[in-house]
Amino acid sequence: MHSRIICLLICLVLTRPDLLTASEPVWPGFKASPWFEEQVAYLHLKSELRLIIVAPRPERIAAGKPNRVVLFATPNGNTIEQTLGCQKQEGRDWHFEIQQIAAQHRQWQAWNPHENLVMVCLEAKGLSWPGWRARHPDNPALIRNLLQNILAAIPLNSPRLTLACHSGGGSFLWGFLNGSDQIPDQVDRFLFLDANYSFSVADQHGRKFLDWLRGDEKRQLTVVCYDDRNVLFRGKKVIGPTGGTYRATGRMRDRFAQDLKFQESRAGDLKLETALNGRLTLVTHLNPKNQILHTTLVGEMNGYLYGMTLNTPAGEHIKLPTGPRQYTPWIQPEPFTEAVDSSD
Repeated sequence: MHSRIICLLICLVLTRPDLLTASEPVWPGFKASPWFEEQVAYLHLKSELRLIIVAPRPERIAAGKPNRVVLFATPNGNTIEQTLGCQKQEGRDWHFEIQQIAAQHRQWQAWNPHENLVMVCLEAKGLSWPGWRARHPDNPALIRNLLQNILAAIPLNSPRLTLACHSGGGSFLWGFLNGSDQIPDQVDRFLFLDANYSFSVADQHGRKFLDWLRGDEKRQLTVVCYDDRNVLFRGKKVIGPTGGTYRATGRMRDRFAQDLKFQESRAGDLKLETALNGRLTLVTHLNPKNQILHTTLVGEMNGYLYGMTLNTPAGEHIKLPTGPRQYTPWIQPEPFTEAVDSSD
């Protein structure tokens, strides 16, 4: 049943444009959310993927504005509902409170009235992107096809595409990069939130990013990480001798430095390394107290907001990924929930 939803959406969009007028409460296949004048649609795909699309209701979408779709890959062990977040409540799973991607996205929209923004949050079966890719050796092609199907199901003209992730969600983005020798022109921003573990020179990730960045001065690559080399959990290091995002960010810098000149600066415990007038930005929290900052970088330090607004007019509101949270009025009271389809 769910596998037919995308086809239905695409057919409705292509054959009945009159259905997309502002007088309609929601797009075909979507349901009205009780919060923030949004509409949502859940999709299930045969390739063991589940996703939610969260968009402004049609009356809030201005036809003359540029459109942008953000694809956010969940961290390992988190559902799409937990990743998007909701208010903290006694007895509620703590995962719902730590990232708050939906609330950060809404705050970005409030700061950025010049674009129509749509959020797509993706989850792999088993809540592990590396595990999903291992089960699907053809994952680069699956990911590329998935993105085109998602864009076809969203009735907006020529949307720009932003790819973002946290933690193991980075594996989804590396699968995307491995799918072609070039990054598609419609992508103009990448954001890795403590998620760049698998950056690979051998897989030409550095060369692909460089070619892409040089192709348009509006493109942005941002990486946020922390020094995780000596972090302990229950007395043991959480990262092996060659792993972690701190070392991965170092590999990225070393590769890019072969072609680019970096500028380095410090702001408190943050080290910023930038090139191409800031369009390539590597942010490292030096973590002098050896704390686990894996999710703190995202939720408490406004990581998503920082990455989405960097080098845009909305970036005037948040100069660095630091606290306190700047999006609390936009946190929904309850989690998103998927209606049960009795015909399945």
